[in-house]
Amino acid sequence: MEDNISNNINLKEQYSQFGISVQVLDFCTGILDTLKERFQKIDEIAEYNQLKVIHAMQECRVSEACLLGTTGYGYNDLGRDTLEKVYAKVFHTEDALVRPQITCGTHALALALMSNLRPGDELLSPVGKPYDTLEEVIGIRESKGSLKEYGITYRQVDLLDDGSFDYEAIRAAVNEKTKLVTIQRSKGYQTRPTLSVAAIGELISFIKKIKPDIICMVDNCYGEFVETIEPSDVGADMVVGSLIKNPGGGLAPIGGYIAGRKDCVENAAYRLTSPGLGKEVGASLGVMTSFYQGLFLAPTVTASALKGAIFAANIYEKLGFPVIPNSTEDRHDIIQAVTFGTPEGVIAFCQGIQAAASVDSHVTPEPWDMPGYDSQVIMAAGAFVSGSSIELSADGPIAPPYAVYFQGGLTWPHAKLGIMKSLQNLIDRGIISELKINSVQILTNS
Repeated sequence: MEDNISNNINLKEQYSQFGISVQVLDFCTGILDTLKERFQKIDEIAEYNQLKVIHAMQECRVSEACLLGTTGYGYNDLGRDTLEKVYAKVFHTEDALVRPQITCGTHALALALMSNLRPGDELLSPVGKPYDTLEEVIGIRESKGSLKEYGITYRQVDLLDDGSFDYEAIRAAVNEKTKLVTIQRSKGYQTRPTLSVAAIGELISFIKKIKPDIICMVDNCYGEFVETIEPSDVGADMVVGSLIKNPGGGLAPIGGYIAGRKDCVENAAYRLTSPGLGKEVGASLGVMTSFYQGLFLAPTVTASALKGAIFAANIYEKLGFPVIPNSTEDRHDIIQAVTFGTPEGVIAFCQGIQAAASVDSHVTPEPWDMPGYDSQVIMAAGAFVSGSSIELSADGPIAPPYAVYFQGGLTWPHAKLGIMKSLQNLIDRGIISELKINSVQILTNS
């Protein structure tokens, strides 16, 4: 009798504690019933990548001693040096720079660019406008210390209307000054498709045929472990990302990485520290356990976030909102864009995500003038690591077309709760009616 009582799982009662109505729960449960095969495929990719990470750790002979930190100069830091070998193995590159001194993804990208470009060189983006925070790095928006201030010019080729590459314009843009091409895998605050690794490989091959010595760098943020291959497997000279996104697995408290050609990585190391010092210095400061364990968990954590993104796409598409990617497309990053068309929709969604957090669920996010952006931004991120967007989070600029960008979820149940809470909040605010949910549910069931 006691076993029957303990095993009586009443999810409706649990969800009701979060203010989730029976109508929302039933609607979302119906959506989930259609996603079992897709979720199984995600689990298979996670298993493949999990084995890849474990094999790299074993090949590099990761030991308990690697988990110990260093202070001061950090000379002969076994854990730091071994971890960089592990990253190089995972990404199939010649070398890697993985450091807590790299403060965020923007810093990692700026470091890769500034260390491999020189005055008189030109930077080309063949995939349109880069993420907002890179505009000041490049000098599109004036800022102290930008590439523009150092005499490095910039050129971009926008994607075609269907999201494909404008190969003719790219060919015309590459010239004798073009030193480095930056390819942003994810969409950023744009409603364009995320680039698959295969598409990135085709673009790199095209560019290398025009100018073989050009450096191709890929902003890999939000894309790691989503597929079984990475851009470095299809010709990228550098892949760059943040450890408080996918590869940190939710445990890394800070950090970024650059993996790629040995000369490119060396240049970045000398820029990060000092000429003459390079990779030899930089204490790991007690974060090695988090870095190693986070990387170990990253494939399965990324899988949880992917499931959340697909769940969100299916829910909001059925309710009539434009979503990118759509409910059936293959995934190449963990970000889901939903266009509400009004500031109120973006704000209500983000506030619903915040209300589902384990940390700061009582806080109500509001739009604000965030550094590095040219419009107000709202960010929902009740995270164990401040700003960690592999954790359940959502954000978006308060500007047309008023789209919100959802990502993360360290576990699938948390990602699921977050999406359901966002929907409930939109209903409670009168932006979506329960009548609409009921009518969609009836239509779906029929």
